[in-house]
Amino acid sequence: MATPTGCRCRGASSRSAAVSSSILYSILKSDSVEASADQQPQHLLRRSCPASAASAHEPRQQACSCGATRRRGALRSPQVTCKAASAILVKTLRFVKNVPCFRELPEDDQLTLIRSGWAPLLVLGLAQDRVDFETTETVEPSMLQRILTGQPERAGEPQAAQSRAALGVSVVDIEAIKAFLKKCWSVDISTKEYAYLKGAVLFNPELEGLRCLHYIQALRREAHQALNEHIRMIHHEDATRFAKLLIALSMLRSISPPVVTQLFFKPIIGAVNIEDVLMEMFYGK
Repeated sequence: MATPTGCRCRGASSRSAAVSSSILYSILKSDSVEASADQQPQHLLRRSCPASAASAHEPRQQACSCGATRRRGALRSPQVTCKAASAILVKTLRFVKNVPCFRELPEDDQLTLIRSGWAPLLVLGLAQDRVDFETTETVEPSMLQRILTGQPERAGEPQAAQSRAALGVSVVDIEAIKAFLKKCWSVDISTKEYAYLKGAVLFNPELEGLRCLHYIQALRREAHQALNEHIRMIHHEDATRFAKLLIALSMLRSISPPVVTQLFFKPIIGAVNIEDVLMEMFYGK
């Protein structure tokens, strides 16, 4: 990969107009082309999930010191859902590659943004392609059960961590993903709006160690401004739409890459490091 010789973020404030015509329109163009060319099979796309709606109203069991059960879940149809998630991951990385301002960043900044952003971008892709999924619940053994069966008692022990991983993902984390999907579908986000949201997610100035921090801040600001202008032009009668989309973005913060990896990729890649897979797919390393 051709790596930039230096940071091109100097003079970011004077490049405001150039940013608008480079990143934002490039994002729209690349994402719109992919939206028309890459369509998921219809049997993978569901507009609603009765199971998720029901689970949102179920009382959550709270873990306590006496060893109450903790709820975990796994995909009901991992072959189908993981295949859909893998296809979206490919499209997500292709989208990132096609953003000129991203490729102009130093490689260190690129790696930081990819490692932080691939999971929320993937979940945004699930929402855009209306890929829903069902899960089955498993119950983590209580403290008493672990003692009686000789399993490790401390959560920090390697065997205990492996045991929890085998049981799936916390139901709380699954519900957070489903709540985000439901929020996006209730707002009925358009292709252009998804593109601007992806730009806002990709260029995250809150990460530590960024060399082009001010430039990345300008890119996110431009993505938000362009989204707001688009809403004012297309949905001028809906004064709360921009706020709704910002709320949806805030919901992504509770969805971590380890959870996305465990739920959507471990059933097909096993214990392989997902970051190694990302680097191989993105840089061919």
